[in-house]
Amino acid sequence: MEWGNETLVREFVFLGFSSLAGLQRLLFIAFLPIYLFTLGTNAIIISTIVLDRALHTPMYFFLAVLSCSETCYTFVIVPKMLVDLLAQKKTISFLGCAIQMFTFLFLGCSHSFLLAAMGYDRYVAICNPLRYTELMGPRVCVGLVGAACVCGFTIAQIITSMVFHLPFHSSNQLHHFFCDIAPVLKVASHHTHSSQIVIIMLCALVLVVPLLLILVSYIHIISAIVQFPSTLGRYKAFSTCASHLIVVTIHYGCASFIYLRLKSTSSSSQDALISVSYTILTPLFNPLIYSLRNKEFRSALRRS
Repeated sequence: MEWGNETLVREFVFLGFSSLAGLQRLLFIAFLPIYLFTLGTNAIIISTIVLDRALHTPMYFFLAVLSCSETCYTFVIVPKMLVDLLAQKKTISFLGCAIQMFTFLFLGCSHSFLLAAMGYDRYVAICNPLRYTELMGPRVCVGLVGAACVCGFTIAQIITSMVFHLPFHSSNQLHHFFCDIAPVLKVASHHTHSSQIVIIMLCALVLVVPLLLILVSYIHIISAIVQFPSTLGRYKAFSTCASHLIVVTIHYGCASFIYLRLKSTSSSSQDALISVSYTILTPLFNPLIYSLRNKEFRSALRRS
């Protein structure tokens, strides 16, 4: 395959941890147990929710979907990263890179809209408790998850198509440890300013729209909670929302830092460090935050 006098890129080389060549084995030793613990924790959460009928409620349904999503999310990136930490040549095929980016974006975008659905669930539970069962029936819950997946699939398809339809024939070295948007765009031989603007706008759409929906939900939630007559009632209501708010803060904080500034002057190593946090650490913390803060889940875990 030729483009002018230059060969088109057939594979990419990851340079994400090249500056830490002497520490890569130590990173492997550190990341492997974290990854295995994340898989085990999510498996326990999903199986407990499925097997315990007391947890067959909308909130735990969304939590099970969240855990399943994060298991797949890490599987797309972390195993390849662990292998590369021990490999001399850290490469991925052109098609493999496109598939990795699409799958990562699909799961990440769906994750954002899923957090918005979980915010709506908390809004209905606190602001309309008497109609909660009616408003959050099985069809509604499945429909919200389906809508999140459709939105994630559509946006991931558009961005991945735009990125990989660009010509790649000057460099194949990615200063990252997986095929993320910004590092792949940097090695494209040519891309227009308008295409980059469209990609930034789509990333902003994925972050801003769900976040606005979450904010609207919590404005109504806080308005309802402050009218509760008892301090204990207000505390319980805030407690049911605290885990979701922590996860939302972590997710949108990391994602906004990376995807709302594709032309940032920050270093590639800094971006890689932030990416480690949301590909390895965040999927570890999220299930723990939800499960350890929840007495009902801990009771179900002891029963199982």
